[in-house]
Amino acid sequence: MTGIMLIAVATGGACGALVRYGVMLVMGAGIFGFAGPMATLTVNVCGSALMGLVAGGLSAGVMMPEPLRLFIAVGFLGALTTFSTFALDAGVLLQRQSNMAALAYIALSVALSLLAFAAAHMLANIVLDRGAS
Repeated sequence: MTGIMLIAVATGGACGALVRYGVMLVMGAGIFGFAGPMATLTVNVCGSALMGLVAGGLSAGVMMPEPLRLFIAVGFLGALTTFSTFALDAGVLLQRQSNMAALAYIALSVALSLLAFAAAHMLANIVLDRGAS
């Protein structure tokens, strides 16, 4: 990966992270009164829509310089939400008529991520409780 590509990803990542934080602040102070789930839902849906626009444009033949593609798809959307990449992967599987593979990917992604979170959460509690004794 060349220097310009690394700069594109890093700059996009910084911008995406700042936008995600801004959405969290706005949602926390706004009409919903809490930042967590609504902010996450907002960035996941918006990020997925933006990834759809990028992927749709590229598949329709829109020319995009590699640094710009990396800035948007890997850096910005990667920091804004990894859900946009999940949506892209699932969408590609569905477009390829791999419905069973897409359904398995979706189900496994959600189920295993929740299980991994729960297991790691319990492990942290066990380790930290033992360390405090």
